[in-house]
Amino acid sequence: MPVLSQSQAPDQAIALPTDRTLSSIPRADQAAAKWEYPSPQQFYNALVRKGWETPEEHVQTMVHIHNFLNERAWDEVLRWEREHNGDDNVQLERFMGKPGTLSPKARLLQFAGWLLPERFSSEPPFDRHDWLVRRPRTNESVRYVIDYYSAPPEPDGSPVFSLDVRPAIDGWEGMRMRIGDMTEGVWKRERERERRV
Repeated sequence: MPVLSQSQAPDQAIALPTDRTLSSIPRADQAAAKWEYPSPQQFYNALVRKGWETPEEHVQTMVHIHNFLNERAWDEVLRWEREHNGDDNVQLERFMGKPGTLSPKARLLQFAGWLLPERFSSEPPFDRHDWLVRRPRTNESVRYVIDYYSAPPEPDGSPVFSLDVRPAIDGWEGMRMRIGDMTEGVWKRERERERRV
Protein backbone atom coordinates (compact mmCIF):
# COMPACT_ATOMS: atom_id res chain seq x y z
CA MET A 1 0.00 0.00 0.00
CA PRO A 2 1.43 3.42 -0.90
CA VAL A 3 2.46 5.78 1.87
CA LEU A 4 0.18 8.80 1.64
CA SER A 5 1.81 12.18 2.16
CA GLN A 6 0.70 14.42 5.02
CA SER A 7 2.18 17.50 3.28
CA GLN A 8 -0.02 20.16 1.74
CA ALA A 9 -0.60 19.79 -1.99
CA PRO A 10 0.66 22.51 -4.35
CA ASP A 11 -1.88 25.36 -4.63
CA GLN A 12 -3.78 24.08 -1.58
CA ALA A 13 -5.37 27.08 0.16
CA ILE A 14 -6.79 25.50 3.34
CA ALA A 15 -4.74 23.56 5.90
CA LEU A 16 -6.35 20.18 6.50
CA PRO A 17 -6.02 18.04 9.65
CA THR A 18 -3.37 15.31 9.61
CA ASP A 19 -4.81 13.17 12.41
CA ARG A 20 -5.94 9.68 11.43
CA THR A 21 -8.84 7.62 12.78
CA LEU A 22 -8.52 4.00 13.84
CA SER A 23 -11.10 1.72 12.20
CA SER A 24 -12.78 -1.32 13.74
CA ILE A 25 -11.38 -3.49 10.93
CA PRO A 26 -8.68 -5.98 11.99
CA ARG A 27 -5.52 -6.21 9.88
CA ALA A 28 -4.34 -9.63 8.75
CA ASP A 29 -0.67 -8.63 8.66
CA GLN A 30 -0.29 -7.50 12.29
CA ALA A 31 -1.54 -9.23 15.43
CA ALA A 32 -4.29 -7.28 17.21
CA ALA A 33 -3.84 -4.27 14.89
CA LYS A 34 -6.63 -2.33 13.17
CA TRP A 35 -6.60 -0.51 9.86
CA GLU A 36 -6.20 3.27 10.05
CA TYR A 37 -8.21 5.61 7.87
CA PRO A 38 -6.36 8.35 5.98
CA SER A 39 -6.28 11.83 7.46
CA PRO A 40 -8.17 14.58 5.62
CA GLN A 41 -4.82 15.80 4.25
CA GLN A 42 -3.89 12.32 2.98
CA PHE A 43 -7.37 11.88 1.50
CA TYR A 44 -7.10 15.20 -0.32
CA ASN A 45 -3.62 14.33 -1.62
CA ALA A 46 -4.96 11.02 -2.98
CA LEU A 47 -7.78 12.85 -4.78
CA VAL A 48 -5.32 15.35 -6.28
CA ARG A 49 -3.04 12.50 -7.39
CA LYS A 50 -6.00 10.85 -9.16
CA GLY A 51 -6.88 14.13 -10.86
CA TRP A 52 -10.21 14.60 -9.08
CA GLU A 53 -11.05 18.22 -8.36
CA THR A 54 -12.39 18.53 -4.84
CA PRO A 55 -13.23 21.67 -2.89
CA GLU A 56 -10.90 21.63 0.11
CA GLU A 57 -13.64 22.78 2.49
CA HIS A 58 -15.60 19.55 1.81
CA VAL A 59 -12.75 17.10 2.42
CA GLN A 60 -13.36 16.56 6.14
CA THR A 61 -17.01 15.70 5.47
CA MET A 62 -15.94 13.37 2.66
CA VAL A 63 -13.53 11.60 5.03
CA HIS A 64 -16.33 11.09 7.60
CA ILE A 65 -18.58 9.62 4.90
CA HIS A 66 -15.72 7.44 3.58
CA ASN A 67 -15.03 6.05 7.05
CA PHE A 68 -18.72 5.50 7.81
CA LEU A 69 -19.30 3.62 4.54
CA ASN A 70 -16.28 1.38 5.08
CA GLU A 71 -17.44 0.53 8.61
CA ARG A 72 -20.87 -0.41 7.19
CA ALA A 73 -19.18 -2.49 4.48
CA TRP A 74 -17.18 -4.33 7.15
CA ASP A 75 -20.41 -4.98 9.10
CA GLU A 76 -21.83 -6.60 5.95
CA VAL A 77 -18.70 -8.75 5.50
CA LEU A 78 -19.11 -9.92 9.11
CA ARG A 79 -22.78 -10.72 8.47
CA TRP A 80 -21.87 -12.83 5.42
CA GLU A 81 -19.17 -14.66 7.37
CA ARG A 82 -21.45 -15.31 10.37
CA GLU A 83 -24.38 -16.55 8.29
CA HIS A 84 -22.47 -18.62 5.74
CA ASN A 85 -19.27 -19.63 7.50
CA GLY A 86 -20.41 -19.74 11.14
CA ASP A 87 -17.56 -17.49 12.29
CA ASP A 88 -17.02 -13.75 12.02
CA ASN A 89 -13.46 -13.80 13.36
CA VAL A 90 -11.97 -12.50 10.11
CA GLN A 91 -9.38 -9.90 9.12
CA LEU A 92 -8.94 -7.59 6.16
CA GLU A 93 -5.81 -8.72 4.35
CA ARG A 94 -5.80 -6.01 1.68
CA PHE A 95 -8.12 -3.88 -0.41
CA MET A 96 -8.10 -2.53 -3.92
CA GLY A 97 -10.05 0.51 -5.04
CA LYS A 98 -11.51 0.08 -8.53
CA PRO A 99 -13.61 3.23 -9.08
CA GLY A 100 -13.75 2.98 -12.88
CA THR A 101 -14.36 -0.77 -13.09
CA LEU A 102 -17.93 -2.03 -13.00
CA SER A 103 -18.50 -5.40 -11.39
CA PRO A 104 -20.51 -7.92 -13.45
CA LYS A 105 -23.48 -7.42 -11.11
CA ALA A 106 -23.29 -3.61 -11.47
CA ARG A 107 -23.24 -3.99 -15.26
CA LEU A 108 -26.26 -6.31 -15.08
CA LEU A 109 -28.16 -3.87 -12.85
CA GLN A 110 -27.29 -0.98 -15.16
CA PHE A 111 -28.60 -2.95 -18.15
CA ALA A 112 -31.77 -3.79 -16.18
CA GLY A 113 -32.18 -0.06 -15.52
CA TRP A 114 -32.15 0.66 -19.24
CA LEU A 115 -34.68 -2.10 -19.91
CA LEU A 116 -36.95 -1.44 -16.92
CA PRO A 117 -36.30 2.15 -15.76
CA GLU A 118 -39.39 2.18 -13.53
CA ARG A 119 -38.01 -0.75 -11.52
CA PHE A 120 -34.20 -0.41 -11.63
CA SER A 121 -31.77 2.50 -11.67
CA SER A 122 -29.31 2.71 -14.54
CA GLU A 123 -26.97 4.83 -12.38
CA PRO A 124 -23.64 3.03 -11.95
CA PRO A 125 -21.91 2.80 -8.57
CA PHE A 126 -19.69 5.79 -7.80
CA ASP A 127 -16.98 3.52 -6.39
CA ARG A 128 -15.97 -0.10 -6.12
CA HIS A 129 -13.62 -1.88 -3.74
CA ASP A 130 -12.40 -5.44 -3.73
CA TRP A 131 -11.47 -6.62 -0.24
CA LEU A 132 -9.45 -9.75 0.44
CA VAL A 133 -10.67 -11.15 3.77
CA ARG A 134 -8.59 -13.68 5.71
CA ARG A 135 -10.17 -16.41 7.84
CA PRO A 136 -7.53 -17.14 10.52
CA ARG A 137 -9.21 -20.39 11.62
CA THR A 138 -8.76 -22.00 8.20
CA ASN A 139 -6.07 -19.67 6.82
CA GLU A 140 -8.08 -19.17 3.62
CA SER A 141 -8.87 -15.87 1.91
CA VAL A 142 -12.15 -14.81 0.33
CA ARG A 143 -12.51 -11.85 -2.01
CA TYR A 144 -15.47 -9.54 -1.45
CA VAL A 145 -16.80 -7.04 -4.00
CA ILE A 146 -18.30 -3.80 -2.71
CA ASP A 147 -20.26 -1.48 -4.99
CA TYR A 148 -20.97 1.98 -3.53
CA TYR A 149 -24.12 3.72 -4.81
CA SER A 150 -25.51 7.17 -4.14
CA ALA A 151 -29.25 7.69 -3.87
CA PRO A 152 -31.47 10.78 -3.88
CA PRO A 153 -30.87 12.86 -0.73
CA GLU A 154 -33.20 12.93 2.26
CA PRO A 155 -35.75 15.79 2.38
CA ASP A 156 -33.38 17.67 4.72
CA GLY A 157 -30.57 17.38 2.14
CA SER A 158 -28.62 14.63 3.93
CA PRO A 159 -26.81 12.33 1.51
CA VAL A 160 -28.01 8.74 1.10
CA PHE A 161 -25.80 5.83 0.10
CA SER A 162 -26.34 2.16 -0.60
CA LEU A 163 -23.77 -0.61 -0.41
CA ASP A 164 -23.85 -3.91 -2.27
CA VAL A 165 -21.41 -6.16 -0.40
CA ARG A 166 -21.00 -9.79 -1.45
CA PRO A 167 -18.39 -12.51 -1.89
CA ALA A 168 -16.90 -12.61 -5.37
CA ILE A 169 -17.86 -15.56 -7.53
CA ASP A 170 -14.29 -16.45 -8.44
CA GLY A 171 -14.20 -19.79 -6.65
CA TRP A 172 -16.41 -22.45 -5.09
CA GLU A 173 -16.57 -20.71 -1.71
CA GLY A 174 -17.96 -17.47 -3.11
CA MET A 175 -20.46 -19.40 -5.24
CA ARG A 176 -21.55 -21.50 -2.25
CA MET A 177 -22.11 -18.40 -0.12
CA ARG A 178 -24.02 -16.49 -2.80
CA ILE A 179 -26.26 -19.45 -3.68
CA GLY A 180 -26.89 -20.05 0.03
CA ASP A 181 -27.89 -16.42 0.47
CA MET A 182 -30.29 -16.51 -2.49
CA THR A 183 -31.96 -19.76 -1.43
CA GLU A 184 -32.22 -18.61 2.19
CA GLY A 185 -34.10 -15.53 0.97
CA VAL A 186 -36.53 -17.70 -0.99
CA TRP A 187 -37.15 -20.03 1.99
CA LYS A 188 -37.55 -17.08 4.35
CA ARG A 189 -40.20 -15.46 2.13
CA GLU A 190 -42.01 -18.80 1.79
CA ARG A 191 -42.04 -19.32 5.58
CA GLU A 192 -43.41 -15.78 6.08
CA ARG A 193 -46.12 -16.41 3.50
CA GLU A 194 -47.13 -19.66 5.28
CA ARG A 195 -47.33 -17.84 8.63
CA ARG A 196 -49.73 -15.26 7.18
CA VAL A 197 -52.09 -17.91 5.79
